[in-house]
Amino acid sequence: MRILRNENGQATVFVALFMGLAMLGFLAVALDVGYLFREKRMAQAAADAAAIAAAEEDSYGGDSGNAQAAANAVAKENGFDTTLSSYPATVSITSPSTGTYSTGGSSAQPSAWVQATVSRPIPTFFLSPFNHNFGTVTVSATAVAGGGLSSPTCICLEGASGQTLNMSNNAKISASSCGITVDSSSSNAVGVVGSANICSESIGSVGTWDNSNNVNNGGSVCSTTKVVQGISTTCAPAMPAVPTYSSCSNDPFSSINGGGVKYTVGPNSSYGTTTGGNTICYKGLTVNGNGDTTTLNPGIYVINGGELHFESGTNGGGQGVMFFLTNGASLVIDNGANVNLVAGGNTESGGGTAPSTGIYNGILIYEDPGGSPSTDTGDSATVSVQGGSSAYFSGAIYAPLAPVTLGNGSSSTVNADIVAQSLTMNGGGTLTSTASSNLGTLNISVAKLTQ
Repeated sequence: MRILRNENGQATVFVALFMGLAMLGFLAVALDVGYLFREKRMAQAAADAAAIAAAEEDSYGGDSGNAQAAANAVAKENGFDTTLSSYPATVSITSPSTGTYSTGGSSAQPSAWVQATVSRPIPTFFLSPFNHNFGTVTVSATAVAGGGLSSPTCICLEGASGQTLNMSNNAKISASSCGITVDSSSSNAVGVVGSANICSESIGSVGTWDNSNNVNNGGSVCSTTKVVQGISTTCAPAMPAVPTYSSCSNDPFSSINGGGVKYTVGPNSSYGTTTGGNTICYKGLTVNGNGDTTTLNPGIYVINGGELHFESGTNGGGQGVMFFLTNGASLVIDNGANVNLVAGGNTESGGGTAPSTGIYNGILIYEDPGGSPSTDTGDSATVSVQGGSSAYFSGAIYAPLAPVTLGNGSSSTVNADIVAQSLTMNGGGTLTSTASSNLGTLNISVAKLTQ
């Protein structure tokens, strides 16, 4: 009983209980404060991303609504959702039209900038009996738009799916002052393998692709090439009006065996009837390589329903020519065909300028795009250019409904802008493009954080 009535040690128990509760309180404060600092770091990341996204949209020429939507979207991806019913985030955008640029006292005022401010109430957990939230965390970030930098398109591939740019076996594209636009939304839209190389100002694609999977096995893209993935504006340049023609002659070489003979064909020649001005129409044209030398007079060649075929061993060509393929016509230039084909107004292989072809200046191959008249469904036959050891091609290839294959050897010269469904290069030659015509532009601006 004396033991039960003994009060010694009671203070120790109360002190222990008090210390335990105090430690729990400190732990609760530490956890809630730690959560507050975590949310502030996340808010800063969301603001950084929102500012960059809005600045990118601004550099594309988008309106303020597009910039705000882009900022909201990336803020949500970083954990700050503006649509939540409980503790929603707020994302506000300030731009040159609505605010004053400032980066820590800098007086430099860029022409295009965006400031994103992200805020959200921060709840408490262990301290909620005393206060339901710490208040609102608010952070900002400023990004400068890329300045509206753009790259002219010289290779426009309009295929909406699949691999529409396929490079292999030492093939090369050289386009230092223009770029490639790929409309395909597939993840394998671009493929560069087998020591192939692309060195252009830009590559823009609707789809996104992994460089390690799409550019491998010795393939490469120059470090100076600006790669822009997920573009929203595809390339679909307007095609010139199709040439008019009336009667079409049979293939003049269908009954000629040749053998060391020189021929001249085309407008104002004895082979075929000119349908008007400098335009001639053939139902097919097969330039053989049986030791003959063939000269194609300057002018416009309509190939109606047959094949434009330069056989292996062909010698000759034409300066100031344009071939229009329609009604299922196709183009085949065999490996070993040493032809010299130059579009009107383009540079000839030996210097000088090829004779004009009027509105078709600069176009070497033009495959029927369809739509005029409305019953014309266009031509989708493959355009195949191989070439020989001294082949020279200069002029645009417009085949908006068809695939184009270039398999020219390393000694062939191909100077061409291209519009096609797809481009396949599987030889050791180089395609050189210079944006000589308006095939569209690609925005290559890059937004950067400044604060």
